[in-house]
Amino acid sequence: MATFVDRVTLYATAGKGGDGCVSVKREKFKPLGGPDGGNGGRGGDVILVVDPNVTTLLDFHHSPHRKATSGHQGYGDRKDGVFGEDLILGVPNGTVIYDTQGVLLADLVGIGTTFIAAQGGHGGLGNLALSSSKRRAPGFALLGEPGEERTLQLELKSVADIALVGFPSAGKSSLIASISAARPKIADYPFTTLVPNLGVVQAGDTRFTVADVPGLIPGASQGKGLGLEFLRHVERCVALVHVLDCGTLETDRNPIIDLEVIENELAIYGGLEDRTRIVALNKIDLPDGKAMSDMVAQTLRDKGYDVYPVSAASREGLTELTYAMARLIQKARLEAKTEERTRIILRPTPVDDSGFTVKANADGSFTVRGNKVLRWVRQTNFKNAEAIGYLADRLAQLGVEKELYKQGAVAGSEVRIGSGENEVVFDWEPTIEAGAEQLAGHLHRRGEDSRLDSTWKPEREINVLSDDEIASQWEYNVSDPHSPKLVEVDEEGEQ
Repeated sequence: MATFVDRVTLYATAGKGGDGCVSVKREKFKPLGGPDGGNGGRGGDVILVVDPNVTTLLDFHHSPHRKATSGHQGYGDRKDGVFGEDLILGVPNGTVIYDTQGVLLADLVGIGTTFIAAQGGHGGLGNLALSSSKRRAPGFALLGEPGEERTLQLELKSVADIALVGFPSAGKSSLIASISAARPKIADYPFTTLVPNLGVVQAGDTRFTVADVPGLIPGASQGKGLGLEFLRHVERCVALVHVLDCGTLETDRNPIIDLEVIENELAIYGGLEDRTRIVALNKIDLPDGKAMSDMVAQTLRDKGYDVYPVSAASREGLTELTYAMARLIQKARLEAKTEERTRIILRPTPVDDSGFTVKANADGSFTVRGNKVLRWVRQTNFKNAEAIGYLADRLAQLGVEKELYKQGAVAGSEVRIGSGENEVVFDWEPTIEAGAEQLAGHLHRRGEDSRLDSTWKPEREINVLSDDEIASQWEYNVSDPHSPKLVEVDEEGEQ
């Protein structure tokens, strides 16, 4: 069974927001005390947090589907629903998060770094929050939003300062065990190391981490062996240490050929060209190893490499090698302090952004897109006519209906809002604000009166009476001085 996993797919589902409550205050001698329905609780988030006790993504390999709890619906008597609990998931330091399209979303480096994998839905407003001076007793409430559902790709890139690379059985595991407290599996056969190992090394006042990456072989860039799977673990390293086997018994291999093969695989993988290289000629405790080290050391130095003959078994030359690593780490950390920090570019929403778009389709229908309108649709209870009217008012106030009219929509045009399961399709009925007077031919905009037009004529003539004519037909009834009122008088003087 696998014990180390560094690439998984996570299906994160946040909690749904609770529905708002429709409630009316009822007390003795006061049956209709006004709306008092509370808001629904917010759904829980799915949050990834860098945990120092987590070193692998194995848990997500076995349980890729994770879901947070939903918020509770609102209560009467002005009580809001309980919020859903956030689901906090620990991930290793160095976890990189991508979406399904391969776009980088986050690079989690540093203990406690967090990332919201899926955001919980907002709770719906109760009828208390929806009440106003014009809407005294709403008979509806808003529904809670569904929680966000996301499919994410998680990759682990070890956070190490130095990476040991080389052929299988070159002695990388033995070397990291000799210079640190790490205890990787060591055996006399190839591919003993199946997972990257991390070790902490102390050289003087400098402490750094070293990664032992599974052995590379020719063709690793085409998927052979294990090297390609784990090369991502060296991407964060400051320097690479080529561990070359000077005591190999294979006649077609020598340290220089091994170095060229590994460098070729690193070049094909890409992204590591700027890393400093150090060469460790291992197994000089063997007679043949010592002879081979003396033979190739100067040739490698002529190529520009710093060469350190070492023996992981006898620990010969390890002090010089670790201090050379420490010098590289000190230099890199000093440069990192002087470098300008990456700027965070904020792109706020433009002030003229309407928050929605209207697209005219080839079939004569219209599609409305926008996070705000989609959220409103999700929160509407379409079984309640008053809630539907409230949605129409919100869309008209936002300007959706005016834009539909500009795009050429007419009464009865099919309009779609949202997408997928949340898509709502309806036949558009324009309002006065949307320009229905142009469509119906006799309505007018709010604040205007078409009768002010000189060309307007009434459907039937109206007799306009003068003051004397009005006085002849109406008189005060003073029979009851406490309740004077107007009464109609016919031509004969009868009431």
